[in-house]
Amino acid sequence: MSRTFICSKTEPIVEIKAGKLRGYKIDSTYTFQGIKYADAKRFQMPTEVQPWEGVKEATSYGYVSPLLKQEHPSGELLVPHRYWPMDENCQYLNIWTQSIDENAKKPVLVWLHGGGFSAGSSIEQVAYDGENMSKFGDVVVVSLNHRLNILGYLDLSPFGEKYNNSGNAGNADMVAALKWIQDNIENFGGDPSNITLFGQSGGGMKVWTLMQTPEADGLFHKGIIQSGLIDGFVATEKVDGTEIVKALLNELGYGEGEVEKLETIPYPLLAEAYNKVSEKLSKEGHYVGCTPIHNDFYVGDPRVVGFTDHAKTIPVMVGTVFAEFPAFGPGIADKEKLSSDQMEEFITIRYGENSEKLISLFKEAYPEKNLTDLLFIDSLFRAPSIDFIAKKAEHQEAPTYSYMFSLEFPYDGGRTAWHCSEIPFVFRNTDKVPVCNIHGVSDLLEKQMFDAWVSFAKNGTPTSNDLPEWPACKPGDEATMIFDRACEVKHNYDHELIALHSSIEPSFESIVKNEDIQH
Repeated sequence: MSRTFICSKTEPIVEIKAGKLRGYKIDSTYTFQGIKYADAKRFQMPTEVQPWEGVKEATSYGYVSPLLKQEHPSGELLVPHRYWPMDENCQYLNIWTQSIDENAKKPVLVWLHGGGFSAGSSIEQVAYDGENMSKFGDVVVVSLNHRLNILGYLDLSPFGEKYNNSGNAGNADMVAALKWIQDNIENFGGDPSNITLFGQSGGGMKVWTLMQTPEADGLFHKGIIQSGLIDGFVATEKVDGTEIVKALLNELGYGEGEVEKLETIPYPLLAEAYNKVSEKLSKEGHYVGCTPIHNDFYVGDPRVVGFTDHAKTIPVMVGTVFAEFPAFGPGIADKEKLSSDQMEEFITIRYGENSEKLISLFKEAYPEKNLTDLLFIDSLFRAPSIDFIAKKAEHQEAPTYSYMFSLEFPYDGGRTAWHCSEIPFVFRNTDKVPVCNIHGVSDLLEKQMFDAWVSFAKNGTPTSNDLPEWPACKPGDEATMIFDRACEVKHNYDHELIALHSSIEPSFESIVKNEDIQH
C-alpha cells in the first residue's frame, strides 16, 4: 500500500524557541529527528542551545552516546537492534506527532531508553519507533539521547567545585530535555501540562530517579516503570569518586592535580583506562560511577529515603516480565512432552530442598504454566518491584498500578517472556519484530497493552475496552494485571513465591556476566 510523503522547502516547518526546524510527514504523522535540546562540555552541566538563523534540518537521527565497549550483536531475533554513530555531544531528541498546531494539546509520552545508565540509545531497538504509538494513540511521542557511563555518571566533585554534579550529568541532560519539552512541545501539538515518562530497564530506573530529582518537579506528571528496579544497582548510600578518579589518573600517567586533563583526553583512551581499573575497585566495594549518585540534585532511592512530597503525587505504573534475564539462556526442549516426574526432577536439580515449596507456590500463582517455567521465573526485578509498589501505594495522593507480562512465545518450542519482550506491544510495533507475531494472540494483546499505556498517559488510568477492570494498588493489596493470552487481575498472587525464589537465586553480578543479555 502506497503512503503519502511530504517534505518540501515550506513544510513541515515548526518554529521553536531557538529557531526553525524542518521535519517530514508520512501519511498523518509528522516526524522530527535529531533535534538538539542542549549542549554540554565533558563532565559539566548542560546548557541551552544557541539560537540559529534560517531553517535547520530535523530529518536524521542525532548522535548517540559513546559506549565503554564495542557492542556484540546477538539475540537479534528476540530483540532487534539498530546501531548508530556515536559522539559525546549527544543531547538529541526525536518527535512523532499528529499535529503541529500549538492549540492541539495532545498528551506527550517521553521514552527513556534501556541499557542501564551505561549503554543503549533512543533508537537502539527497532521497536522504539514512535510512529505507530503517535498515529494510533493520537499522542505526541518523544525519545531522547543523553550522556551515559563515565560521560554521564562519574563523580569528580572531590577534585573541584566545577565538577559538583558530574556524577549526575546524564540525568541532568534528561532534565534539560524535559525543560526543552516544556518550552517547545506545544508547537508540535503537545500539552506541556500532560507529560508521561516511560522507560524500560535502565529507562525505568531513569523514571524513578527523576521522580526523586527536585529540579524535574513539575516537568512531567506521570511515570511508567518497565522492568526498572534491581536491588543494589543504584547506590543507596552517599558515595564519591575519589578512588576511581585517582585510579584513572594513575593509569593514564597523570598526577592528582591534573584532573582537568580528563576533560580533553580522547574518549577511547579514557574508556580504555576506565575498563582496566574499574573492575578491581568494584570488587573491593568502591564506587566506580555509571549510575546516579545521591546528592542535592538526586535525593536518593525512594525505597530507602522515602518518596519526595512531589513524587508522592505522581501516578505510576510499575511492572516486569515473567522471565527477564533467565529467558536468554537455553530453554527446556519438548517441555510439553515431559511427565510430571521429569519436570519435578529438573526443578529438584536446580532448587534442591526448596523445590517442593516452590512447586506448590508456582502452581498457585501460574496454574496454566508448564512447571518447567519455574526454572526461568524472575525475582531479580520482580522482588524490588513488589517493594516499590507497596511503598508507593502507601501514598494514596496518586494511584499506583502493577502489571506482569507473562506471555509465552512460539520460539524454540515455547520461550518464556524475556527482558524487553513487552516493548513491541507497548509501542504497537509487533509488526516490526517477527517473534512477536503470534497468530490469534498478538493483535489483541498488543491492543490491550497499547490501550492501557496510552490511556494512562491521557488520564492517569490504564484502561481498554478489551481488558478487565484494573484497580489501583492499595496498602497491603497489590492488584496486578497479568498480560497474557488471557488477561486478568490477581491480588498479591506471587508474593510468597517471589520471596522464597529471591532468597535462593544468584546475585545480579553473576547474572549480568551473561553476554547474551539484551537491552
